[in-house]
Amino acid sequence: MAEGGLRGYWLIAVFRVCGYGNCGYFGRDERIQRVFSSHMSTKPLFPQEPKTVISISSIKDNRSHGKVGEFLKEVMAEGCKVSIVSAYFTVNAYQQLREELDGIESLRFLFGDPAYLRVKDEDKGPKNYKLTDEGLVMAAQMQQRAMAKACAEWLEKKAEVRSLVKPNFLHGKLYHIANPNRTEEAITGSSNFTSQGLGFGTMPNMELNMVIHDRRDQHELKQWFEELWNNRELVVDVKKDVLKDLSEVYSDAPPEFVYFKTLYHVFEKFLQEQDRSGLLDERTGFFDSEVWNKLYAFQKDGVKGAINKISKHDGCIIADSVGLGKTFEALAVIKYFELMNKNVLVLCPKKLAQNWTVYQAKQNSKLNPFPKDRFQYAVMCHSDMGRKGGVSSPNGIDLAEVNWGAYDLVVIDESHNFKGNPIDRELEDGSRKTNRAHFLLEKIIKSGVKTKVLLLSATPVNNNLRDLRNQINLIAGGDDHALFESTGVGVIGETLRLAQVQFTNWADPNKNPDRSVKQLLERLDSSFFKLLDELIPFGIKRSSKGGGLG
Repeated sequence: MAEGGLRGYWLIAVFRVCGYGNCGYFGRDERIQRVFSSHMSTKPLFPQEPKTVISISSIKDNRSHGKVGEFLKEVMAEGCKVSIVSAYFTVNAYQQLREELDGIESLRFLFGDPAYLRVKDEDKGPKNYKLTDEGLVMAAQMQQRAMAKACAEWLEKKAEVRSLVKPNFLHGKLYHIANPNRTEEAITGSSNFTSQGLGFGTMPNMELNMVIHDRRDQHELKQWFEELWNNRELVVDVKKDVLKDLSEVYSDAPPEFVYFKTLYHVFEKFLQEQDRSGLLDERTGFFDSEVWNKLYAFQKDGVKGAINKISKHDGCIIADSVGLGKTFEALAVIKYFELMNKNVLVLCPKKLAQNWTVYQAKQNSKLNPFPKDRFQYAVMCHSDMGRKGGVSSPNGIDLAEVNWGAYDLVVIDESHNFKGNPIDRELEDGSRKTNRAHFLLEKIIKSGVKTKVLLLSATPVNNNLRDLRNQINLIAGGDDHALFESTGVGVIGETLRLAQVQFTNWADPNKNPDRSVKQLLERLDSSFFKLLDELIPFGIKRSSKGGGLG
């Protein structure tokens, strides 16, 4: 037997083992014929490059076994009819296959999840479709409008689009191609109709798909698709909705829409946290309290932000300027926790004690603007921290008998007074000297029940960022790593130390004579801004000229 004929004989055997054994199919498969013809030459039957063997694998994983997108490019002939089942449809996937898709006769696209249905039940969550792939850089987004417009025109002309009405009902993916010469191609598995799912891009998804070679299996898949496509109880037409959503990508948006959409995305996380914390649950009665209804809108925003951050991080800092109502904001936070049956302690400088006792229900003061709120919190002074006996003057509390570890929330007015390092040292006579910051940390925050911390200060930083570090240390319970899980900031002290170094170097006129605010913002690490953003409520604050409460 001639050398070329011997190679052809063995190649036929390999194809049969690999599932190409249907003789009628084998004779009409142009792709296999090309491989067959190439091996009828004098080249070695099994070349050293593994890609030649892998190219005939039935598996498509977007890695070593070939890409789904490349397979589709190869098998979609001019004038073919395409049927697809996928959870997603993206403009980028269309763009990658545009040359082939523009030449097809028709497309039937079935969403495997009720992506475009207008459901009234908002608890079902966000839609599961997407029109653009994730991970797009800003430069690429400039091209999205033209791509989306071309895709919409193509869909309008050649596609039917339907969706299942039952969620989480169908997870499989299918691509079926019926070519004009009556041959069929099919691949089924896990790949969605997205750029990453089809294997395009620098980091495509790793998928598991199988090319279906047997004609009977191809026909059965086609029959399965037809039955599902025509089931009016399970499937509805969503083409108009898809085209409408695509038009939003390429159409000019009014400036007002862009503005409000930007605001939504800026505050999206904040709104989600409010929802999770239960703050928006009117059953608590919080929104009916007198103090809440006395607040301006910007103060309400600050209060909601503070409650969310206290719930998430065990504390926060209200750092509004003088005259913007920190006291009333703090009272609203206190009211929320008291409605949750929490025990609250207010610590303030001695000269400000009356500013807090006037609101206590037990004082029965005519000057109290919120008598119906019946505030039950206790008031003590900064100077009471570390005292072993005597009476705390604001409420006449016996310091020798007080249970320091019983407070669920401690509110610290003028918190910058605790800017020093917590100190506990032994004196020459054997006794121990403890400063106020250490006493507060050890006796109130760390002992007994879990204590959350609300700090109030118009000037949380007096000298340098060590002042802020020591106040945040109270929220963190003395643990420099305590906020990592909730904020992503690994080491609080190191984050603030590096920020101080950058600020000092920036502010030095000898080192940086042409300094600008932009320079400083570029030098400061993102973890510094993350720390401030997570611990300081962001409200739309009015200037002091506009007036403020509290």
